[in-house]
Amino acid sequence: MPRDADPIATREHDRLAWARAALGDATAGLERASVDAGFRSYWRTTGIAPARIVMDSPPDKEDVRPWLRIRALLEGGGVRVPRVLAQDVDAGFLLLEDLGARTCLQVIDSGNADGVFDAAITQLLQLQAIAPPAGFPAYDEALLARELRLFDEWFIARHLGLTLDCGELEALELVYRRLIDAALAQPRVLVHRDFMPRNLMPVPEGLAVLDFQDAVVGPIAYDALSLFKDAFLSWPEDRVAGWLDRYHQRAREAGLPVPARECFRRDADWIGVQRHLKVIGIFARLWHRDGKPKYLQDVPRFFAYMDAVLPKYPELAPLQSLIDNRLKPAMPAST
Repeated sequence: MPRDADPIATREHDRLAWARAALGDATAGLERASVDAGFRSYWRTTGIAPARIVMDSPPDKEDVRPWLRIRALLEGGGVRVPRVLAQDVDAGFLLLEDLGARTCLQVIDSGNADGVFDAAITQLLQLQAIAPPAGFPAYDEALLARELRLFDEWFIARHLGLTLDCGELEALELVYRRLIDAALAQPRVLVHRDFMPRNLMPVPEGLAVLDFQDAVVGPIAYDALSLFKDAFLSWPEDRVAGWLDRYHQRAREAGLPVPARECFRRDADWIGVQRHLKVIGIFARLWHRDGKPKYLQDVPRFFAYMDAVLPKYPELAPLQSLIDNRLKPAMPAST
């Protein structure tokens, strides 16, 4: 391509040329398969069988090496992950097996949810049993705090345009401190950080796990809570409670360090609040920074999750008061 060519067109040209070389087929084409909230994009091959997937991870925006490292770690622990058929790490291109066009988010319904979630728990238990290597990133205080800050920086300040007074800031800081302390007190295992139906793919042998590159060592309740209180799909509270109990039972049988049932349920509730606040902030950032507005339509889901949990814990009452008295009245109709 000419030196002054459009960067998007140049990337398209390079992606197709790399895919054809990796496939050994100069006639193969590519069509959009999916795009995630980050900078990666996924492309399905056309004109050949079986179809393959090209992951395009621009190296100046999203280094593919962490994805490859975590993939190898998970596969070594028995987790079903996409197989890599070819790679060019410096260019940011991977050729992967094609697991199909439908994630669990597209196939799950009230009738099959028990079976889907049981298969998901199987993969989650495999993941949590993996011993992280030395120096593996941790869900430490700094990371937990940085995630919570997304809520006040991007949702409260940027999206709602609110400036909190000193008392409100102190109340929010108090709740953040309690959430962080509770998270740090949980037993620690490998954490996917986005273990939900959209990142699980039905395959003949069960489910495959996607989007795992941000894994850390952290609270054991995090991924189970993420699975059942999804970012894009809500379930009745009684079914969520049953699935959490099912996970807890299977985790204990597998020898994982889950605490007693009531303690685990509290841990799940509290880490859920931390995650809900984080995701609301991320969704606001996706709109205001990245120009991706579609995620805002799911923000009310997370406030509904918190409405069901916060009244159970007096220690979190300052957050509920802030949400009810300041945030909800300021929320635009679109959120």
